Amino acid sequence: MGKKSVLMSKYQLIDSGDRKKLEQVGDYVLIRPALNAAWRPRLTEREWERADGVFERDSSGGGRWTWRNGGVPSAWTAEWGGFKLLVKPTNFGHLGFFAEQYQTWDWLRQTVKGLSGPVKTLNLFAYSGIASMAMAEAGAEVTHLDAAKGMNDWGKENQKLNPQVPDRIRWIADDVFKFVAREQRRGNKYQGIVLDPPSFGRGPKGELWKIEDSAIPLLESCKTLLDATRPHFVALSCHSPGFSPIVLERLLECVFGAGTAESGEMTVPDRDGKLLPAGMFARFRSRG
Repeated sequence: MGKKSVLMSKYQLIDSGDRKKLEQVGDYVLIRPALNAAWRPRLTEREWERADGVFERDSSGGGRWTWRNGGVPSAWTAEWGGFKLLVKPTNFGHLGFFAEQYQTWDWLRQTVKGLSGPVKTLNLFAYSGIASMAMAEAGAEVTHLDAAKGMNDWGKENQKLNPQVPDRIRWIADDVFKFVAREQRRGNKYQGIVLDPPSFGRGPKGELWKIEDSAIPLLESCKTLLDATRPHFVALSCHSPGFSPIVLERLLECVFGAGTAESGEMTVPDRDGKLLPAGMFARFRSRG
């Protein structure tokens, strides 16, 4: 494989501005919305026009792709954050991974490796499984939970692409609150919980989820699943308007109490090292 092919297989943020981002995603260049990118692009309009696909949102919350240069396949792979990932453009403009989470994946690897004895972790709203793979790679037995069976299937495909990830992931399609309640009744305990909740949603019977109302009840339920006799951690991220890193950090401090919490913006560096903000994170570690 030549040098050009190796570079093309990776993900890279090329440029951003005018509320859009220009991304190299494996062998293809895409333009997608980036509402935080209020500045002007550094590259010329001509360079942006070379993109193979452009996603534009509509009033429904979805949007549409416009394909150029003969289009792209329905699926392909790209490398990012130490993993080979299956890419499939969706009607919501998603690709199957959130590039800004790469620092969370690194933190999870390091944190799991620092825990002694058998480590069990729980990944809620787990999407396509990359955080689950990071924890499994570091030695944890991982329970991966997403309400959509299709996302779990996508995660299994990602695991197949990464032979360095051991078969330590249990894939479950279920409602988060119902699963957590069952785990409480069973008395199951975990040393780490990862959450990336949506801003808004509905459960299988129409139950309303709004993060501003449901975050504390969910975190309090998660607290009962943590093994208080051993060191443990919680990693929380979100992309919800009105929430900031400080809000997330204070939520963790409010619910989990004694320990250390940190927070910040999730970002993606472009090829010149300029950062594109894309959501918030907060992390908690127990004392001891």
